[in-house]
Amino acid sequence: ATDPAPEKEPAPTPKEETAPAPALEKEPAPTPKEETAPAPAAEEPPAPEHPPATEQPPAPADEPAPVPTAEVTPAPEEGPPAPPAEPQAPAPEPKPEKPKAEPPSAPLSLTVEEVSENSVTLTWKAPEQTGRSVLDGYVVEICKDGSTDWTAVNEEPFLSTRYTIQDLGSGDKIHVRVKAVSASGASVPATLEQPVLIREILQLPRIRMPRHLRQTYVRHVGDALNIMIPFQGKPQPEVIWTKGGQPLDTSRINIRNTQKDTIFYIRKAQRSDSGKYELAVRINGAEDKATLDIRVIEPPGPPQNLKLVDVWGFNVALEWSPPVDNGNSEIKGYVVQKSDKKSGKWFTALERCTRTSCTISDLIIGNTYSFRVFAENACGLSEKAAITSGVANIKKTKTSYQPEKIPQRDMMEPPKFTQPLTDRTTTRGYSTHLFCSVRGFPQPKIIWMKNQMEIREDPKYIAMIEQGVCSLEIRKPSPFDGGIYTCKAVNPLGEASVDCRLDVK
Repeated sequence: ATDPAPEKEPAPTPKEETAPAPALEKEPAPTPKEETAPAPAAEEPPAPEHPPATEQPPAPADEPAPVPTAEVTPAPEEGPPAPPAEPQAPAPEPKPEKPKAEPPSAPLSLTVEEVSENSVTLTWKAPEQTGRSVLDGYVVEICKDGSTDWTAVNEEPFLSTRYTIQDLGSGDKIHVRVKAVSASGASVPATLEQPVLIREILQLPRIRMPRHLRQTYVRHVGDALNIMIPFQGKPQPEVIWTKGGQPLDTSRINIRNTQKDTIFYIRKAQRSDSGKYELAVRINGAEDKATLDIRVIEPPGPPQNLKLVDVWGFNVALEWSPPVDNGNSEIKGYVVQKSDKKSGKWFTALERCTRTSCTISDLIIGNTYSFRVFAENACGLSEKAAITSGVANIKKTKTSYQPEKIPQRDMMEPPKFTQPLTDRTTTRGYSTHLFCSVRGFPQPKIIWMKNQMEIREDPKYIAMIEQGVCSLEIRKPSPFDGGIYTCKAVNPLGEASVDCRLDVK
């Protein structure tokens, strides 16, 4: 790099004096060129590596050629100008990011909150998407009715979703729109559908929808629809009814508006009258909306493809398909009825069957049955029923009864006391009882003894046996009645006995 420098010193000295002069003059100018075309700037460093590039005496005729020579020659001689020539590196960084960033989406629900003689207050909601950049705020623009020149009301974006436009002319009609602004750019504007007439609104429009109309309003085919919906607003608001965004069919629907309410009337409702009706009450761009959902229903059609699937014992299985026409209302269930051939009358076998199949039981053996099914919705049962093409014959099945052979058991058993007598002490003159229990088959004979002497027919003693429980009552005993009492059981297989002592004091 040092060798070519002295070679140029004697001859091109006048050229160096003239060359830096345009270079200094061009320094402010190429800066925008470097920003617009960063690609060729990046390719300049390989040029000084080749020595023949420095020999450019015939090149001064071309203006782009001396520019790199002027930048190369002062770079080693002058230190300070070198660093300012390096802004090329940070310049391309923001440029590829700008096309990738997306502006925010439009603000939502732009409405007029209040109108006075010289101002209008707007409210809206934040956009759903703000992009990668943080939302800087909103810009409100206005345009007079009949003009296409939009002017911004606020100089700087603001983050509030409520804004009052001041200093407006009374009686003017203006169009209003709001944009969301971020570092990525401005959103699509949210614009009011109708221009706003700048005059004082004493009371904003508001629809007072009755509670029973906030849900789906259900009526039957042929019923009269007479619906009154009150509203408020001053001055007199404009009332607009639409269905699906289109005006109503006045040949079927009558609308009568007063200062405080609107009346929706249909003489005889049809299923085609079902749908969502939109009501708007508007005053100078400020409006309130409500939706009236009407459903006109009728009985459903009959079920389809009723089949007698199987018959066994006194049971029948049925299957069918839902009706083709549900009457504009959900099918709640099915009613299944049966009729025997003898009586010919129909009786309900199942109510509110929610499935499309069922089993009918408890049919009378020997009878022949037919079946039919009705569909049911909120309006009631279908006018017609699906009837089975075949009949069910409940036949009597032949069964042969074979009694079970039970082996005979030898029940013979000698007497055996399961509960013995217990010693007792009683008081003179108070009757007392002696108890014991015995088992045996055949039933044993019971013999009571006192001091080994059999007690025979003595009115003082009452002997009883019931369910194997033996009892001996001693009536008003005296000390003489004390002693050892024995209960003896005897049957053909043997005998058994138990003893106890009785003391009388």
